Amino acid sequence: MKKALAHKAWGAVALAAAAGLALTACGGGSSEGGESAKGEISYWLWDANQLPAYQQCADDFTKANPEITVKITQRGWDDYWSTLTNGFVAGTAPDVFTDHLAKYPEYAGKKQLLALDDAVSKDNVDLSQYNEGLADLWVGQDGKRYGLPKDWDTVALFYNKKMLADAGISEEEMKNLTWNPQDGGSYEKVIAHLTVDKNGVRGDEPGFDKNSVAVYGLGLAGSGSGQGQTEWSYLTGTTGWTHTDKNPWGTKFQYDDARFQESIDWFAGLTEKGYMPKLETTVGASMPDTFAAGKSAINANGSWMIGQYTGYKGVEVGIAPTPEGPEGKRASMFNGLADSIWAGTKKKDAAVKWVEYLGSAACQDVVASKAVVFPAVKSSSEKAAEAFKAKGVDVSAFTQHVEDKTTFLFPIADNAAKVDGIMKPAMDAVVSRKAPASSLTQANEQVNALFK
Repeated sequence: MKKALAHKAWGAVALAAAAGLALTACGGGSSEGGESAKGEISYWLWDANQLPAYQQCADDFTKANPEITVKITQRGWDDYWSTLTNGFVAGTAPDVFTDHLAKYPEYAGKKQLLALDDAVSKDNVDLSQYNEGLADLWVGQDGKRYGLPKDWDTVALFYNKKMLADAGISEEEMKNLTWNPQDGGSYEKVIAHLTVDKNGVRGDEPGFDKNSVAVYGLGLAGSGSGQGQTEWSYLTGTTGWTHTDKNPWGTKFQYDDARFQESIDWFAGLTEKGYMPKLETTVGASMPDTFAAGKSAINANGSWMIGQYTGYKGVEVGIAPTPEGPEGKRASMFNGLADSIWAGTKKKDAAVKWVEYLGSAACQDVVASKAVVFPAVKSSSEKAAEAFKAKGVDVSAFTQHVEDKTTFLFPIADNAAKVDGIMKPAMDAVVSRKAPASSLTQANEQVNALFK
């Protein structure tokens, strides 16, 4: 949940703290932890949109367990991970926190996470209640479980209905887009036609001024670093290309593959044509906010952003499936968050109770009722879809990926922070057209050297 979303990989601060984390790995957090089942436990999350739902879960939990209270802290994405990493080093990390697939392998490797296997067995936690594959994502290379699933997400296309109508593009056309890396297919044609310069000339019309654009056909949040969860993975995933040789726990990345580089070259080319904002203009900007301001017509984004896009006043928003690719199928990265316990907690039993409650239908039904994300529990996920429908929001573009099995996993591998440290500047250079897509071959060699 990229980044939002989200759902990004490690930031620079996390890299800086890695050395300190390594020093505390042996003695910082014991897997035994404290045994107390009483008192206050701390719980961190990064998504402000989900805070009300989890506060209700915390209140309900305390009613059922009067001896335990939960203090929730919400932090923005970048601050969240840097503070958490520093907390591991300083011994001030929260008892329980929302975890990400890009993070937990290194945390588990540094012995900062409490294995949940004994608790899951002792308390008869039903792992089959979760959507297929989610529980398995949180089993590390050592075979131990480090989180209980909380939600899942896929990617779709948010679009401005009025802009579509003004351009003479039907919503049926939006639902049946095709794409290929050679000419962009009908997806590029739609993006071009929805692009309008400051003189009112469309991107596919004579006289279009690509240096003076009022409305971009496709919004841009960033280069996507090495994952491209919402930026480009829904495209590269239709070509047969995969991030790694196997997933999870791949040891060979494949950014040197011709299919990947051709796809990224097409993606970056949209900025040259004036159909997508230049990368440097996105720094510090919010893609959803610029969408709401009428500066872009289509935004590819994750299901965790449904509430934000549909909550803007004065903007009628539609949601379309991602385009079909060269192999005749759609694709979406499938990501799932979980709640993990810090190995250094002094209140292990209370923390375990809270994590098990977070992973239960009782809490996930509450999350579902708020119509913000899709919970991991299958029955709760279905209730979330109904809650969205009750708000007048059709979320089938997201759920269709799961139903049709057109998803692929977020790349789970060791050295995530170091991989991101290499791929972010490499991808930035390509998307900003300061380097050719072929330069990713050298970056790929640097990444794979990490695993030798």
